[in-house]
Amino acid sequence: MMLLLLHNTLSAVYGDNAVECDLNHLSATCLMPAVTSQTAVVSWEDRWLVVRFSVPHRMLSWAIVGGGFRTATAVAWRQVTDAELSIEVEPRALLTEALERADLSGAVGLLTSSSLAHAVTTSGDVEDLHVQCLATIGLSNALRVGDPAGAEGVHVGTINVCVWLSRALTDEALVEAQALCTEARTLAMLQANVPSIVSGLPATGTGTDCQVVAAPVDGKPLSFVGKHTAAGHLIGAVVTQAISTGVARWIAENGDPRRT
Repeated sequence: MMLLLLHNTLSAVYGDNAVECDLNHLSATCLMPAVTSQTAVVSWEDRWLVVRFSVPHRMLSWAIVGGGFRTATAVAWRQVTDAELSIEVEPRALLTEALERADLSGAVGLLTSSSLAHAVTTSGDVEDLHVQCLATIGLSNALRVGDPAGAEGVHVGTINVCVWLSRALTDEALVEAQALCTEARTLAMLQANVPSIVSGLPATGTGTDCQVVAAPVDGKPLSFVGKHTAAGHLIGAVVTQAISTGVARWIAENGDPRRT
């Protein structure tokens, strides 16, 4: 996968497939072998994708390991297969053990079956504020909010997102940032018109999505990150772009998720 920034337009190239979207002041970077941003290092090796921060960050997520409000210095994706997550396996125990073996026991942990090589990272800056997003996309479990509950969406395919800022946030602002991430994910999915595997209606995500928002512990925190703020603008823009790019790649490679 190559991600090229050309005249404020992101070209995501996957073999013969190309997707172009206006970026304005955003940028995107290939992950191989590692990406160093203003505040973090993103690395991919084997079945691990890890964001490492140089200073402690306050985080908010519903991750199965390290979820809720948490202070940590890393967020780690573990790639798994459907076979590894059989009905007898407890996902939290599986990931906790894997994190310990990888010397990542303090990290916020996520599970995905998506190819880590196809992870997308986007970033944007307004004056001294930097916001970055890392996303992995799998749509075999695509669902629309309100779809009937059931066992049909048992695949591991999911959308996992981590977005981080260069400025500290209050807890209230972390909650608001999570709301913006959810709006951005929903927008990207609806724009792509991905069908739910249950209802066939446009999906708003998958059945197992997870989002992590992170901001430095130290420094004067931002109290608001709504759509009228620079932080809110950047959060919405980088998350929408990352998910839109990843969704386009997944569709190009896999087609309609109802057939996977």
